[in-house]
Amino acid sequence: MMQLRTLIFTSVMLPWILSSAAKDEYMEARKPKRDIANLADYVSPQVSNTNIEAPKAAELPTCLLCVCLSGSVYCEEVSPEMSAVPTLPKETAYLYARFNKITKIRNKDFADMATLRRIDLSENLISVIEDGAFSRLPNLEELTLAENRLTKLPTLPTKLVLFNANFNKLKTQGVKATAFKKLTRLAYLYLGNNELTAVPQLPESLHVVHLHNNNISTITDETFCRGNTSHYIRTNMNEVRLDGNPLKLSQHPNSFICLQSLPVGWYN
Repeated sequence: MMQLRTLIFTSVMLPWILSSAAKDEYMEARKPKRDIANLADYVSPQVSNTNIEAPKAAELPTCLLCVCLSGSVYCEEVSPEMSAVPTLPKETAYLYARFNKITKIRNKDFADMATLRRIDLSENLISVIEDGAFSRLPNLEELTLAENRLTKLPTLPTKLVLFNANFNKLKTQGVKATAFKKLTRLAYLYLGNNELTAVPQLPESLHVVHLHNNNISTITDETFCRGNTSHYIRTNMNEVRLDGNPLKLSQHPNSFICLQSLPVGWYN
């Protein structure tokens, strides 16, 4: 009887076991291998390269490179070095891009930026400004280009209240005589420490004009006043600087007769 049971088990169960084992082996073969992930598999060759170069300023989004806050963009002393004006958000009203390596202002840099009211580009390396660079800024009130390398000025926006180009290399032939005459809201004009040999025409709106440390050697009765009348008083003008020029005020007794105060500073 035992032999009969053994024979039945062998003939019935053994094929089933072998079939099940084969099935398990087949299913196991179909399962994908789950190897431990290697970090190198997920790092691109560029990133893993220890000699990778830092991204240039022009390649980074403006508000990652600079600080953008409620219409103000602060791009001061940017690293990596900024050599051009970045693309600005359309709502930018105030731009501060001081202490960089900007060399040129192009027409497209501020194209159609109607919201801009103040631009400060002090202490860069700007030597060239394309003539239409600021022409499409209808609301610009303050423009500071101090401590650059400018030899001439472009056309300026008509609503400027303050213009500062101290410490450049401006020459008289690079500044049109009428460059400021039509700026009827201009109150503060700073052109000190340049290479000017003549005073440009000054609008009636001026409160302060600094022309110190230039090469101005002569002025006329029309420079600040109206030589054909002694009744004209320039009521807005309250500060003039001409010190540091090869100019002797004693040779021009009628040149300041319309002013409420004489030029400030030390003179020969």
